[in-house]
Amino acid sequence: MTSLDDLPIRDDLRGVAPYGAPQEHVRVRLNVNENTHAIPEGVATDIVTALAQAVMGVNRYPDREFTELREALAAYLGHGLAANNIWAANGSNEVLQHVLQAFGGPGRSVLGFPPTYSMHSIIASGTGTRWVTAARDADYELSPQTVVAAIERERPDVVFLCSPNNPTGTALSIETIAAAYDATPGILLVDEAYSEFGAGDTALTLLEGRPRLLVSRTMSKAFAFAGARVGYLAADPAIADAMRLVRLPYHLSALTQAAAIAALAHAPEMLAMVDDIKAQRDRLVLQLAAQGYTPLPSASNFVLFGGVDDPHAVFEQLLANDVIIREVGIPNHLRVTAGSEAETTIFLDALARIDAR
Repeated sequence: MTSLDDLPIRDDLRGVAPYGAPQEHVRVRLNVNENTHAIPEGVATDIVTALAQAVMGVNRYPDREFTELREALAAYLGHGLAANNIWAANGSNEVLQHVLQAFGGPGRSVLGFPPTYSMHSIIASGTGTRWVTAARDADYELSPQTVVAAIERERPDVVFLCSPNNPTGTALSIETIAAAYDATPGILLVDEAYSEFGAGDTALTLLEGRPRLLVSRTMSKAFAFAGARVGYLAADPAIADAMRLVRLPYHLSALTQAAAIAALAHAPEMLAMVDDIKAQRDRLVLQLAAQGYTPLPSASNFVLFGGVDDPHAVFEQLLANDVIIREVGIPNHLRVTAGSEAETTIFLDALARIDAR
C-alpha cells in the first residue's frame, strides 16, 4: 500500500505531524477547550428553524459576501465596527490561514511567542510561511519591551499574539499590543479566541487608526459553537479586500451563515454560561493549588498547572478514570478545560486519587 513517504509531497511538509488532539469517547472531555455546556433549548430551536429555511435555498450558492452575518458580528462586537470591518470563515483557523495566504507565504515570516496555540505554526507551515519564535518573560508574560525587542530583531512580515494565550491562559496588556503594533513593519494579528472569558481588555479598542492590526475571534468557545465552525476577524476594511483575493468562492455555506446569525441573535442567552465557566476555572485554580499543584492564573476557559512529575502517566490514569485532559508539551505541566460543575468535580476527584507528584 502506498504511504505518505511515497508521494511527491512538498519537501517542507515531509516529516511534519498534523494537528492531532486525542479524540476519545470518555465521560468527561476536558482536553480541547470546548464549551461543555449545551446550547439553551429555545436558542437551539431558533437555530434549527433558521437552518430549515436555509435548506430550502441550498440549490443556489450562498451569499458570497455573507453580508447579514458580517452585520450581526459587527453589532455583537460593538466598538463602532461596521460590516465592512468584519471577515469570517470556517473557524478562526481558516481566518488565520487567509491572513497568511495574503500576507505571508514563501519568502516571508511570521513571529510567534511559544508556548502558544499550536495551529499558528502549523498554518504557517501549510502556507509556506517561515515560523520564527521569541522567548516569553517569566510566568509566560509578555512585556512591551520583550515584544518590541523580538520584532526589531526578527523584522517579521506578520506577528501573531495570542490573548488570552493558549495553553497558558495569560492575557496581554493593551500597552504590549500597542507597542507591538508600533514596532511591526507588517501585519499584527491578535488571536482573541478566548476573549469573552477575560477581564474585558481587548485589542478591538486599538483598531481605529491602525490599518495593519487584525483581531481574530471565534464562536467555538463562549458561544458553544465548536461544531458549527465559525471564526471571524475585525480590522480595517482594506483587510477584507485582501482576504477576498485568497478565499475560495462561497467559502461560508448557507447553513453555516444561517446558524451563526440565529445564534448571534441570542447572544445574551448564549453568553450566560460564560460566568459559570469562569467560576469553574477559578475553582480549578484554587483546588489544584490545594492539592499541591501550581496552577497559573488564567483569563481563559482552561487552566495550565505544573508540579506534575510524569504528565503522560497522569494523563493515562485520568483516561482510565473516564476523564481526558491535555498534554501540551510543557515539562511537568498539564492543561484542563473548565467544564460544568459536575465535570470539574469528577476531574478533581479523579486527580486526587492519583499520586502525581
